[in-house]
Amino acid sequence: MNKPPDPMPRPADRAAHAPPDRVVEAARLLRGARELWIEHKGERYRLSLTRNEKLILTK
Repeated sequence: MNKPPDPMPRPADRAAHAPPDRVVEAARLLRGARELWIEHKGERYRLSLTRNEKLILTK
């Protein structure tokens, strides 16, 4: 038998389609630099701006 569709999306579905709580412009984070370091839970990540104006986050 066919099950009717769920009327409410599951939490994972809602999270995937929900707008972010907060948006920060990359230019504001970088403040004219081409890269910055972000520390999270004792690990460092590098946010880099490429020649083509793309952002790359690396560990």
